[in-house]
Parts: sequence; structure tokens; C-alpha cells
Amino acid sequence: MPSGFRRLFQEISISNSFETLGLRAELVRAVADEGYTQPTPVQTQAIPVILAGRDILAGAQTGTGKTAGFALPLLQLLAARTAGGDASRRPIRALILTPTRELAAQIEESVRGYGRHLRLKSTTVFGGVSMNQQIGALRRGVDILVATPGRLLDHLQSRTVDLSRVEILVLDEADRMLDMGFIRDIRRILVALPSKRQNLFFSATFTPEIRGLADSFLQSPVEVAVAKSTETADLISQVVHPVDKDRKRAALEHLINAGDWRQVLVFARTKHGANRLAEQLDKDGISADAIHGNKSQGQRTRALAQFKLGKVRVLVATDIAARGLDIEQLPHVVNYELPNVPEDYIHRIGRTGRAGSSGQAVSLVCSEEGDFLRDIERLLKRSIERVVIEGFQPTGAPLRTDGASVASRQRRPQQRQQSGRPRTQGQGVRTGSGDGRRGQGAGAGGGGQGRNSSGDRQQRSGSTARRGDSQPHQNGNRSISSLLGGNR
Repeated sequence: MPSGFRRLFQEISISNSFETLGLRAELVRAVADEGYTQPTPVQTQAIPVILAGRDILAGAQTGTGKTAGFALPLLQLLAARTAGGDASRRPIRALILTPTRELAAQIEESVRGYGRHLRLKSTTVFGGVSMNQQIGALRRGVDILVATPGRLLDHLQSRTVDLSRVEILVLDEADRMLDMGFIRDIRRILVALPSKRQNLFFSATFTPEIRGLADSFLQSPVEVAVAKSTETADLISQVVHPVDKDRKRAALEHLINAGDWRQVLVFARTKHGANRLAEQLDKDGISADAIHGNKSQGQRTRALAQFKLGKVRVLVATDIAARGLDIEQLPHVVNYELPNVPEDYIHRIGRTGRAGSSGQAVSLVCSEEGDFLRDIERLLKRSIERVVIEGFQPTGAPLRTDGASVASRQRRPQQRQQSGRPRTQGQGVRTGSGDGRRGQGAGAGGGGQGRNSSGDRQQRSGSTARRGDSQPHQNGNRSISSLLGGNR
């Protein structure tokens, strides 16, 4: 890092207010309106760098305040520069690319909130909804466009969007975009942008593929690393409940009822599995709904709203649909099925323990998921406590933490192609409009997630895993019934 920026970071480290970061009064007032009093580490490090006009490569997990970390300086830079030309036809001067609809909507809402005292316009472009309203908003002119790659390409191909005057490009959750197969779309979008621009690159993890993408277009970026990609928030308590596969639903219902859990986000591996679980919970008297790629955008929005309001007790989600969900003080996250990509575990449990609140991450793990659990623990470089729920003792072999099986080792070489797209049994095919590709996955508990009518791009769920640098320590299973009431 250049000595000038090192001194700047040293000066910033002794301050604890947004005023000292160089933000204009309108933005400081908006931040105060949002209830923010002190900047987070990623905001403290990123905002001055972006205001200085530098490219940035930031490693920041969900829940660290990274949206404000790039949105606040982006708004300030745009407000300070006059666009010129016809004011009624504002050119798009900032493009924010995100992997999912929910995250796009969340970011645009934040941009509007932070920019409420500035004369800047923003809008979203994503699949699952009609293009006509999006075309109308683009024709009226916007300064900031928040988009998913697939639908943005549809607009580029239809010539209903002009990116020739973009000054700032933001890639948010870049690792997820590569996991979802967006690499080619991103490269096609980059071609449509001016070569002279500022680039802001945010990712929770930094694999060789992520580094390769960043190196392909970032210009002498300043690196900001808030936390290692394998770290989880200290405020999140984690526990594994070994349980037979056919008793998982009963165990989940027992935990919810015995602990009086009022708001629970549950992760399932497939869309069909998410639907089935939500229907069964609802039938058993626990109000539940599902959110995944086969749901229309309206259905997803309504389900999330009902969950946030407490009208729905359990929201069952797939990884893709849940990416970008921001639920204040969410107390419980449950892995009904472990992800077969270890990094997804970190993203999942990051839905809780946000903004200084504590949370509990529970994983219901059957013997068939032992390989997935070992890969997760290798990534975390620690073991997760095993707690057998009283009355739900598993009949299979105990979950071990003493090394990977042959099957687990055989999965790793097939993790990704050099393009950054995970391998899949079926050939990806672009169809129709929206944000999706058709893919055929292989995973425990049912078929993988693929292209669907709502236009949502789904993660290829071929068996992928990454090797950690060390093995977690042995930790035996024990039985306890006192963990049901909340955090340990």
C-alpha cells in the first residue's frame, strides 16, 4: 500500500465518526437518519480510498456494512460531478452489479436512503419482472443503475440501456457471481463500459478465479481486508445436531417449539425440498413460506415481507434466493441440509449476527453429510460442537472430524473450470430473458437448482469442495436438551 494511504488509514483509525471520513454534510445527515453513529471497519478503510478515486479490492463478508462502504463515497463523487447534456435524460454514471434480485433491490433501497438529500436518481434492473417498466425508468434517465448481469445483458442486446458514460463500476459479492456462472456475462458487460472508469470490487472470498477476474480490469487497486474469508462473526454461536435424515423435520419442529423460536431462516439445498419443507411445517402448525428461484418476484417479495413482520415464523430458502437478504436481528439460522460448497456455509450463517446483534446457527447433519461437514470445518480451521438432541439420537455412524473420505478428496479436483464456472452434469444454456442459466445439479436431497420460468440464475450444485490448511480437532458427540432456548 502506498505510504500516503498508509498514513491516511492511520489517521482514520483514531477517529470514530463519519464526519472524519470526508463525507459531505448531506450524506452525514442521511447516515444519522439511518441511525448509524460509528463507521464499521470496512467503511473506515474503503470510503477514503474510493473518495480519492482509486480502484479498490475489498474482502468483506455480508453484514459488515460494505454497502454503505461503497454507496456513500459513490454518491459523493457523482454529486460533485455534473453530468452535462439534457437533465431529463440523465446518463448512467454508476453501475452496481449484484448476483441476485433481492440483493439488487436491497442495495438500491440503501442508495436511495443514503442519497435522500442529493439530487441523484437510481433504479434496478433484474429478472423475474417485466422489462417494460425498467425500460421506462431507463428512458427517463438515472444516475445509478443496480442490476443483475443476466437482465442487464438483455437490455444491452435490446439496446434499451446505454452504459457508455459509466464512471464507476461496482461488483458486489463477486464470488457469488462466479459461483452462479456469471463470468462470461460480466466480461460481456465490461466490453460495453468506457475503459476509463473507477472500479470497486467486493467479495467475501478470494479464490484464484476471483483474483483472476479482479486482475483483468482493476487498475493498481488498494486492497482492503476486513476479515479473512474463512472467519465467521464472533457473535454467532454455532452448533451441529447429528440426526438421522428421516428425522430432520421432526427435530427442526422440536427445536422451534421447545425453544419458542419466533423467526427462523432455514436453508434447504433444492427448490423442491424448500417447498416441501415449508408445506409440511405449515401443516404441522408452524407458519412457514418458501423463497427460491421458481417463485415470481412478487411472491418472493411478499414472503420476505411477511417474515420480517413476524406473520410467518419460518422462511425456507435456497442459497441463491437468500443471498442479499438483510433481516434485522435475525436470531436463528438453520442448515436443514449442509451446502456442498463450504463457503456457502459462511454466507448462510452470516444472515444472523449482523450489526452487533448475536445469533445462533444450527446445522442438522445426517451421516451422509459427513464429508460436507469436514470440508466446512477445514475451511473454518476449527471444529463445530456436536450436540445430540435428547430423543433424536442418530442410529448411523457418529460424525467424525478426523480427515476427509476418499469421496471428499475426489470431489476437489473437479471444483471449477478455469472460467470460474463450477462444473455441472448438464450443459449451461442461456434461454429467454432474466438472470438464469439452465443447469443440472447433483446434491443430497434432490436435484440441483437450475434455470426456471422466473428467470433466476441458479447455482450449479455439483459436488464441490475446497481443502483447508489444517484439520479441526476431534470433538465427540454429547447429549443435551438445554440448548433450545437461544444462544449458548
